[in-house]
Amino acid sequence: MSNDETTVLLVEDDRNIVDLLRSNLAVRGFRVIVSRDGSDAIDLLEREHPDIALVDLSLPAADGFEICRAARERSGLGIIVVSARGGEDDKVRALNLGADDYMTKPFGIDELLARISATLRRSRPGPNADAVPVVLDVLDLHIDLQAELVTKGGSQVRLTPTEFALLREFVQHPGKLLTHAVLLRRVWGPGYATETEYTRVYVRRLRSKLESPDGPALIVTEPRQGYRFVLPSLLAP
Repeated sequence: MSNDETTVLLVEDDRNIVDLLRSNLAVRGFRVIVSRDGSDAIDLLEREHPDIALVDLSLPAADGFEICRAARERSGLGIIVVSARGGEDDKVRALNLGADDYMTKPFGIDELLARISATLRRSRPGPNADAVPVVLDVLDLHIDLQAELVTKGGSQVRLTPTEFALLREFVQHPGKLLTHAVLLRRVWGPGYATETEYTRVYVRRLRSKLESPDGPALIVTEPRQGYRFVLPSLLAP
């Protein structure tokens, strides 16, 4: 995957930050398009088909949270929120709306580049010659990891790249305790070991899409440790 194939949508109203990020990304081969107040962000998303979006929350003409929601409804692109607002409530809300990552200003360019690379690996994975096809039918779910397809009751379930990456870890390790640290390292990458709200939010999103209110839990919480993907055949009678 070369950077000259990668388009970044930068939604940011601070001219200094726009100039800094655009110059640093462009010199590394990224194509950068800019929405300075968020008012045309969705139009640019649909017209330019970017691979990843960097979205500020505090914008003069649009709400960054609404941009995250609208972008996620339309696309599987990677979304990184880049904001001066560092509160946990803002972070959890952004993740609940489909953001893949959240960075608090100020930040280093090297860290941003690392997070862009990690997000792109999930949203635009390369071919893996060693991948083992896994197809799982459980309750009314059909999960095909190779085709990246999930259906529930015969209808396709739309998962974001991060949601699917998390599901892949569960399906490939049924019944095994996967700690927060393990999931964060495998799905998000190095440097995320303490971001346990990421796993909590995304496990909750997976449950809402895969489990039925009157059915058994497939993803079981182990308090203060992590989660298990429990198939009905593994449940005690």
